[in-house]
Amino acid sequence: MLTLSEPMLLRSQNLIDDQWRDAGLGARLAVTDPATAEAFANVADSDAGDARLAVDAAAAAFPAWSRRPARERAQLLKRWHALILEHEEDLARIISTEQGKPLKEARGEVQYGASYVEWFAEEATRICGDIVAEAVPGRKLLVLKEPVGVVAAITPWNFPLAMIARKIAPALAAGCTVVAKPAEDTPLTALALAWLAQQAGMPAGVVNIVTASREHTPGVVDAWLSDSRVRKVTFTGSTPVGKHLARESAATLKKLSLELGGNAPFIVFDDADLDAAVDGLMASKFRNGGQTCVCPNRVYVHDTVHDDFVERLARRVGALHVGPATEDAAQIGPMINARAVDKIARHVEDAVARGARVVTGGKRVRSADGPHYYAPTVLVDATPAMELSCEETFGPVAPIFRFCDEAEVIRDANDTPFGLAAYFYSNDIRRIWRVAQALETGMVGINEGAIAAEAAPFGGVKESGYGREGSRHGLDDYMHTKYLCQGQLG
Repeated sequence: MLTLSEPMLLRSQNLIDDQWRDAGLGARLAVTDPATAEAFANVADSDAGDARLAVDAAAAAFPAWSRRPARERAQLLKRWHALILEHEEDLARIISTEQGKPLKEARGEVQYGASYVEWFAEEATRICGDIVAEAVPGRKLLVLKEPVGVVAAITPWNFPLAMIARKIAPALAAGCTVVAKPAEDTPLTALALAWLAQQAGMPAGVVNIVTASREHTPGVVDAWLSDSRVRKVTFTGSTPVGKHLARESAATLKKLSLELGGNAPFIVFDDADLDAAVDGLMASKFRNGGQTCVCPNRVYVHDTVHDDFVERLARRVGALHVGPATEDAAQIGPMINARAVDKIARHVEDAVARGARVVTGGKRVRSADGPHYYAPTVLVDATPAMELSCEETFGPVAPIFRFCDEAEVIRDANDTPFGLAAYFYSNDIRRIWRVAQALETGMVGINEGAIAAEAAPFGGVKESGYGREGSRHGLDDYMHTKYLCQGQLG
């Protein structure tokens, strides 16, 4: 049973034009606790009709919101930010219950997501154009930055608060209005955030949230893709879905931000500080039970330090406590659903069949807590032939690959269609610059396992997508450039 200090945070309807509404057809979607696999709430299961109503509201609100002074938009965002932090504990409980991550991590996510709201509230007042040096006497050249219009935000389940805050905050700061669809597994957090936006005084139609099941999601999203009033789509999720969005939005030439799949390498060179490297891998690999897009998926360790590194890592991984978010000691929570556990098990079984050896973990955890747990795992003797080498495992599994040569490991690290994040540990300053420049990713952690920050541009290259979230670059993705040329001033 989910109990909150502020019961109004637990919403079950769509927010459209400042009104809480049931789905047009009256359908409902059950929300399941991954720790128990039992439904504990339900929300509106929307269709294309509800999606169009949300766009109607956002399009009607856009002219006034886009003309509202930047300082006023910033003040509303700051009030929203304050309310998010004020309700941190309730929001963390909602996240943990619908997503499964330990409560300590959920609290961290609330603070992390709120940091984007604060950052973009401050950036709203710093939106500036340019005055171009005149090439012809009597002619002035000016460049303005203007909001693109209605933004459709489609968010994943693994960070249900941070991902939607990271998309909505810059949109609102830029002067855009928003229609958003949270993941079907984790809709409650987005609805709670929307309620707090209401309490902050956000005008009607500026923020609209529509929830939908897997069955109805294509209808909702396709309604937005085909609507010419939607001028931008921002999406975090799988590469196949991202490609679908790119194809289907081409008819109306929408602006796109796509943060897609990853296959992050984590490289430990022979001159690395091994304790620091283990710390970094624990932070980057096992956060959220390995269910993050920037998790290391392939761990490359130099042959001369391999055994020492594996021994230290296995000792730390084997000590991780697996359990539901309700346990204070929990460090690894349940996976999001049965499909996720099945994929993890399949990857480990395939690796073992192809010659990998389990050092620790390597099995499902079955207990009274529920069916969706998998033991934190370290594998050695991993090879490129294994499924986990080319597919995201999205779970608490660290496969170790041996390497002997810098050029070899860079080649292997880049041998993937994805390019979201990469990590490496070395104390050689010349190697640091060589490797950082050679890695084909949008983000690189150098002697650091936690790289995300509201002030930094988050995004990838190759089939990991394009566009950036966070930083001033993230704000640019919600704006277009208008050039003004005024003549006869001489």
